[in-house]
Amino acid sequence: MAKAIQKVTLCPSRDIPFDKLVLSQSNVRRIKAGVSVEELAEDIARRGLLQSLSVRPVLADDGTETGKFEIPAGGRRFQALSLLVKQKRLAKTTPIPCVVRDAGSAILAEDDSLAENMQRAALHPLDQFRAFVALREKGQGDEEIAAAFFVTPKVVKQRLKLAAVAPALLELYAKDEMTLEQLMAFTVNPDHERQIQVWDAIRSSWNKEPFQIRRMLTETSVRVSDRRAIFVGVDAYEAAGGTMLHDLFQGDDGGWLEDPALLDRLVTEKLQADAETVAVEGWKWIEVALDLPYGYSHGLRRLSGDPAPMTDDEGAAHAKLLAEYRALEEEYAGQDEIPDEIDTRLGVLEAEMEKIESRPLIYHPTAIGRAGTFVTLDRYGALAVYRGYVRPEDEPVEETAVQDGADPAVAGQGDDCNLCDGHASAAHVGSIIMSGGQPVGGDLSEDEDDGALKPLPERLVMELTAHRTLALREAVGRSPEVALTLLLLKLVTDTFRTSGASGSCLEASVRQVYMSAQASDLKDSMVANLVDERHAEWEADLPLGDDAALWDYLSVLDQGSRLALLAHCLSFGVNALHEKVNPYGAGISAGGLTRRMAHSDLVARAVDLDMVEAGWEPTVDTYLNRVPKARILEAVREAKGEGTAQLLDHLKKGEMASEAERLLKGSGWLPELLRRVDLVTLDDGDHAEGQGGDVDVEVAESFSEADLPAFLTDDLPAEGASMLAAE
Repeated sequence: MAKAIQKVTLCPSRDIPFDKLVLSQSNVRRIKAGVSVEELAEDIARRGLLQSLSVRPVLADDGTETGKFEIPAGGRRFQALSLLVKQKRLAKTTPIPCVVRDAGSAILAEDDSLAENMQRAALHPLDQFRAFVALREKGQGDEEIAAAFFVTPKVVKQRLKLAAVAPALLELYAKDEMTLEQLMAFTVNPDHERQIQVWDAIRSSWNKEPFQIRRMLTETSVRVSDRRAIFVGVDAYEAAGGTMLHDLFQGDDGGWLEDPALLDRLVTEKLQADAETVAVEGWKWIEVALDLPYGYSHGLRRLSGDPAPMTDDEGAAHAKLLAEYRALEEEYAGQDEIPDEIDTRLGVLEAEMEKIESRPLIYHPTAIGRAGTFVTLDRYGALAVYRGYVRPEDEPVEETAVQDGADPAVAGQGDDCNLCDGHASAAHVGSIIMSGGQPVGGDLSEDEDDGALKPLPERLVMELTAHRTLALREAVGRSPEVALTLLLLKLVTDTFRTSGASGSCLEASVRQVYMSAQASDLKDSMVANLVDERHAEWEADLPLGDDAALWDYLSVLDQGSRLALLAHCLSFGVNALHEKVNPYGAGISAGGLTRRMAHSDLVARAVDLDMVEAGWEPTVDTYLNRVPKARILEAVREAKGEGTAQLLDHLKKGEMASEAERLLKGSGWLPELLRRVDLVTLDDGDHAEGQGGDVDVEVAESFSEADLPAFLTDDLPAEGASMLAAE
């Protein structure tokens, strides 16, 4: 006989006046958590009570019902209702929906309270995200949703953004195959196709960290901090139709510009507009470029202009600032420490005075007509205009006229000589014709001598100047001070004028070496800035327009300054560049390249060159992403040991380069080309002396898991460090 199924009997529900309800001491919730009672009260006031209270009759000592009901489950709702009653927003006699359990039930009050709090299933975050979307689609704004659920509008935007990720990725998140942090990273780029491409690329990789996802989703975009974006401005970019990427979950410094091509076009257009403004000044040419390479002015002569005079207002402002500056200096001259606010004020005064003192240069109109200007961006995204550069072909050249049938040996002989300011006039027959600085005339005989004073024959001039040259050599050879001044004059001319327009009696020169192959960051490197600053300081002091004035200036320099200037000028001729050897004779030979490199090693040793101190370090762009994986591992192995290199061995090239950059930062590692030969030899000797059975163990023991990111150490066993040491 089949056993009868016992029927389930539910507790009856009824409305009980609020003033008949009391909080049960059997409620297991003691610790406040989740939404506050105040917020719950506001929610009940807005949408009413969504869930009934679970109550039991309160019995008297004799077991009879008192007419009161205790609440073992629903205590927070009762407290919220109590708050509304206290605020007089709810009447004391308002009927409250309740589920009433029989007083003699075998189910304990604590059982009811515990079950209500433990058996409830928390809403999956994805369901919450989608619910927010549904509310928005039905007309509620972000502010309304935020107010209804007691969150900020930013939180609403974040959850709506999470719900907008590619559906395929949301399903993975729903199945717990993706973390919330990973899902948050995918919100950076709204392109669903790109999101799925990135996930497919990393799903089987060790590196599925959120930062890697963000990097891959924004790798074709441009940060707002990029100098191009600063120059154009985000508002102008968006006005032109450009779109932005933003990270709502992390600080993104303003986001990313999603259309680099549009940005570059806007930069070019704005630079060209600025160039048109500069063109009004009358320059012969203007070169517009987003980037100027290091040494862009090689071979060009820089005009030396005069600073524009201060206006009366500027002069008065400068005098006022200077008076305040000197007064503060005098007031705090005897104190050991200057108060911070005074030190700050002095800095402001210095900046304001320097701003007034930085005067634009005024050039002669004739010079402007043959010179040009570069228009570009500086490293901070500001417009940079470099004025006053003369190309060799634009240098003023002495005009010459040619007289037919001339004999160079009797240059310049003729009846009429009409020279003015170094230019020959060809206005009439018989004019002196100049060619290469030498007059060219007819083959005149002694019979044609009419008594006029004519130039000396060229042959005689050559013989006489040979005597003078030899005498000068002897005199200079016993006059070190004059020799140094002469050398400085020539080197300064080569270095600062950078043009072959002017000659010299000294066959010594510095040929500035242009670096045709250079990384994009070379011009902004620490050493480039040092060279440029030193060059600008000398250029500001040197009287470059007149050789006589320059000679006088160099003659009275103290010995230390003369040697410093000599060193600066000579430095521009240093050439330690590797060049492709040409076996057919043009360019440098293999032997010449070897000697050049050996010579550069000698100089590096003499100046104690250290490329680490010079600011070079191995990054993805400067080295790691441009060499094979074996080279990356070799670098990590040399800097961090075999154990660390092995942990990178499984990574793909891009990930390996990124991790290697992090590991090598601050290690002082250099590729072989940048190492000093003498130090490399010394290091090899020290290494050989230290060889022994414990070397690998010591290297491994010096390695720490802290050197590696989490995704490389999460799967290591607890004894991972000792295993590495054993290796």
